[in-house]
Amino acid sequence: MRVKVEFSGGAELLAGNVRQHQVDFPGGNMKALLAWVRDHVITERHELFMQGDSVRPGILVLVNDTDWELLDELAYQVQENDSIVFISTLHGG
Repeated sequence: MRVKVEFSGGAELLAGNVRQHQVDFPGGNMKALLAWVRDHVITERHELFMQGDSVRPGILVLVNDTDWELLDELAYQVQENDSIVFISTLHGG
């Protein structure tokens, strides 16, 4: 299924400094998508993207502009043409 994956707030640095990716995800829930993105989109420092089965603290996840916490987080079933955005809220200073 076709899914748009976007990184911002510095998270794009983990994905080859590319903000938007149109990906062909084989399907499943957000837990499966996170693992797929880690293995197919993240190009470096995988440990800064995920911790265990979820994203690291400090990464906000939006599904179709809605906070994934309102959509059952890892259990959310990814749909065709979903837009998933990962925003890093941690910035150096």
